[in-house]
Amino acid sequence: MNKQHVQLTETDREYLEALTSKGELKVRTYRRALSLLELDRGKTYTAVSKTVKLTIGTLSTLAEQYRENGLNALYDRPRSGRPIEIDGGQRAKITALACSPPPDGHAEWSLRLLAGKVVELGFSEQISHTHVSTILKKTN
Repeated sequence: MNKQHVQLTETDREYLEALTSKGELKVRTYRRALSLLELDRGKTYTAVSKTVKLTIGTLSTLAEQYRENGLNALYDRPRSGRPIEIDGGQRAKITALACSPPPDGHAEWSLRLLAGKVVELGFSEQISHTHVSTILKKTN
């Protein structure tokens, strides 16, 4: 018999089996859940690696994370990321500016022109034209 790399509790096993049967999971979560179930059944890292298309190192890390954190190992930890610099009020002002008539000499607003005007009017200290595009995409 193969070494059992992970030993799930009965509750965790039932939860994972229910989770994998739903079909509305992120792929990463599904692969992690399936990996834990397979490792619990006594399959080797190599066999599970071929089945779920994860590296042996990733499986080893997943098993260790399960031992330390339980089912929280299924989900990604929150990432710090860059803090939000533009709040809702500033977004509304940028959207309103985009809906206003363009400046003289221009037929319509360009993203670069909007970004320059936003800084000029003091809505934000700095903003790129791509960020302006993102803000405008989020509004209808």
